[in-house]
Amino acid sequence: MSYRLYVRPVPPLADPAQNPEAFSYNWVLHDASGDTQARGTGDTQREIEQTLGQNALDNVLLIGLIPGDEALFCLADIPAKQSRYIQQALPYAVEEQIAQDIESVHLALGRHTDDGYRVAAIDEERMRHWVSLFSDWEHVRLDAIYPDASLLPVTEGGWSVCLDGEIALMVSDRGEWLSMHSVNLGMFAHTLAVPPSEEVVAEVPVTLYATEQEFDAQQTIVSEFKAPGRLLVRRETLELMPLELLAHAHHHHLSHPINLCQSRFSNRSDTASPFKPWKPLIAVAAVWFGIQIALEVGMGMYYERKASELQDRAMAIYREAFPGDRRTHAGNVRRVIEGQLRVAGSAGPDLDFITLMKYTGQEYAELPGGQSVTFNSVNFSRSRGELVVDVRAESYDRLSALRNGLSNQGLEAQIGSVVNESSGARGRLTVSGG
Repeated sequence: MSYRLYVRPVPPLADPAQNPEAFSYNWVLHDASGDTQARGTGDTQREIEQTLGQNALDNVLLIGLIPGDEALFCLADIPAKQSRYIQQALPYAVEEQIAQDIESVHLALGRHTDDGYRVAAIDEERMRHWVSLFSDWEHVRLDAIYPDASLLPVTEGGWSVCLDGEIALMVSDRGEWLSMHSVNLGMFAHTLAVPPSEEVVAEVPVTLYATEQEFDAQQTIVSEFKAPGRLLVRRETLELMPLELLAHAHHHHLSHPINLCQSRFSNRSDTASPFKPWKPLIAVAAVWFGIQIALEVGMGMYYERKASELQDRAMAIYREAFPGDRRTHAGNVRRVIEGQLRVAGSAGPDLDFITLMKYTGQEYAELPGGQSVTFNSVNFSRSRGELVVDVRAESYDRLSALRNGLSNQGLEAQIGSVVNESSGARGRLTVSGG
């Protein structure tokens, strides 16, 4: 089961670069279904790690929430759709909205809306400190860092506000988040209540979240927020700390925050592949494998060329000895020569009737479907050393197969006087010693 640990530092905040041990955290642990399994307030990192260890939890996804004023909300109007071009154009699209050198700012890209791409901008050095603060915890791995206010549930067409002691968290329906001192809420409320001159006056829905104790403690601020008539304020009482509201909204996709862990601060590229330490060795092995394949292909081509040259030389020698033989080629020359040697060895320079008949009968017996070939008459001329057979077969292919078999034995075999009939083919097979 996958667990998520939401961690939010408790103010006043120490410098994460100077004294990370001085931080204490509010935290809540969710299971895969979004149910709260454990929570804590004002605990140190060590105490949270001990709680996870006691419950035998490991590889928990850590989601760090930083103060909303640490990151700035921007909109980027970029016509490109491919991710590579969007990343290239992003600094130029938001440069005028940021009051510091764009080279020292880390930009995180959010979802695309009708107004453009939502962007979170944070000082690069501060982002490095926050990543260091939430990294290397036992039993967890960093999954995301969000501005806390950006996780508030969105109120359609208006604003969501959460009272959290001296701080008020706010987010608009277009995703813009703010963090400010609660005492300034009245001024902010009057700003919302003043409509633009070119628009028709309409109510602005505002959802106000706080615990019952918080509502009682800040009645004056709440009443100032309700005073302007254009704001339609709806109160939502929290039973637990605001962090649980943020975690609930994130799990159920009631908000659209921007994960700051992108680009150079992305933690997914480091954990995605267990083979990262082996990449240099894999690269060397790949190069070696490529060289080996190229060498094998080269050697194969070399040997193939040499074999072709030897075949050509062998056939040239054979043609010199048997200039009239046009059926023998490099593929069967060895078998033809062996047959000729067998014939020469068994019959001597002159072949008699018995020898020629033996080879003819042997090839006849080896024909597939030999019963379809019949001998009508057999004649032998001693003076010419020729065996003449009148033969009939169901097709000329059978006659040709018989002739080729005799030729492969080193004999001179020819078919003449071929007549094709409805019942097959007949011809005269002449066999001699070659």
